[in-house]
Amino acid sequence: MTASAAPLPLLGLRAALVIAQASGFTAALEAGVGLDSGAAAYGVIVAALVVRPDFSRWPLPMYPVLVGLSGLSMAIGLLIAEAFAGAPEVFVFSLVAASMQVLMLLLPGALRPIGNVLAVTGVLPLLSATSSWLSLGNEIAAIALGLVVGSVVQVVWSPAVRRAPVDENPEPAPADPPLAARLAAGLASPFFWRKLVVAVLALPIGEGLGAVAPKYLYFGVVLLLNDSIGATLARVRDRMVGVSLGVLMPLLVFHSFGLSPLSTAVVMGGTAALVVALQEEAYLRTALISSGVAFVGYGPLVAWYIPHRWLDYLLGSALAVAAGLLFRPTSALQQYRVLLRRNPASLDAARRLYPAALEEARWTGQVLPALPAVPAQPAAP
Repeated sequence: MTASAAPLPLLGLRAALVIAQASGFTAALEAGVGLDSGAAAYGVIVAALVVRPDFSRWPLPMYPVLVGLSGLSMAIGLLIAEAFAGAPEVFVFSLVAASMQVLMLLLPGALRPIGNVLAVTGVLPLLSATSSWLSLGNEIAAIALGLVVGSVVQVVWSPAVRRAPVDENPEPAPADPPLAARLAAGLASPFFWRKLVVAVLALPIGEGLGAVAPKYLYFGVVLLLNDSIGATLARVRDRMVGVSLGVLMPLLVFHSFGLSPLSTAVVMGGTAALVVALQEEAYLRTALISSGVAFVGYGPLVAWYIPHRWLDYLLGSALAVAAGLLFRPTSALQQYRVLLRRNPASLDAARRLYPAALEEARWTGQVLPALPAVPAQPAAP
């Protein structure tokens, strides 16, 4: 235990309390300004997610970028929905899904880690029959409010501990290729086309399978399908465990106390505390998203919404795994073993691939070769 970190249980409890406060304050403010429950859910989820369990700060440019990307993708989704108002739902949904995948190719390297925000938020206007430019404005306002409230509450309750920087001398990031080159490289990638095709077909597949909420098959594909089998399996495990943990508190609290800013705070903070108590912090983000989304369906929907959300996400996970196995399968485990045989020049690449290779080994019952230790650096004279 270093001096730069607080003990995990204490820090986890503090983070759970901060998440509860951020969620409750955001819900109360949204109710005060008259935002409807659908828009309010976005703000509550964002307020909970912006709180980092280790209380480190997000870079300031993240805030306008996240609001801007969310607003852009939802605006594109709404424009397409209005342009094809008389077309079948699956056609409009598929067109928006394909547009979001192409738009993700245009993002610079620094924004690629949050590219899935486009894939998720772009289809949100299609999930409600009452979507309009007014509702879109309310949703963007709720996202911005959640970012601000969550960040302020975290700053107020941050522990008075100076944390060591992750890297005192980070290597400069490689320069991004020109926009045309990024687009050409993406369109030439078979993994891009695999994900685009499966994302386009996810909703009709879900409807064909009789899913109650077929949209979760789409979310499963765009969030879970990765270039390698091991990375896809790791995301599937994270999603299903997180969803399972995240639906418990809404089912208990909202059934007992109804929907209010206080019960919202209890749900989000309770989910965080449950995850910490089980020492499953890796699933915290997914569990919070599941808890936040669940309360949108409170009322006449709650009797079926929560169990079918889990079942339909399981179908989405299965579709992501099937796509990864059937179309251009890439084994992280095999790549890892090849990199180890090229020791020592490729050890850094092997370490980056290790989590995906380990996950694939676990699912397939294979033994993963141990990663060689980092050679000790000679002492400075």
